Amino acid sequence: MRDTRPLATPAEVAEHLQKPVRTLEQWRYLGIGPSFIRVGRDVRYRWRDIERWEDAQTTATTAVA
Repeated sequence: MRDTRPLATPAEVAEHLQKPVRTLEQWRYLGIGPSFIRVGRDVRYRWRDIERWEDAQTTATTAVA
């Protein structure tokens, strides 16, 4: 089923993740944050991609492997 929620702006994602917009910019540059799309010059996020990224961040320990 197609996700019909509107695309999220970086400000909306930053608020959702409780991180500064600048952090999202750094993550995009480093390729470590949620997947994003470009709409012209604007960056947008699909909510399903954010949820998928959040699920991938789940961990059971703070120990470094």
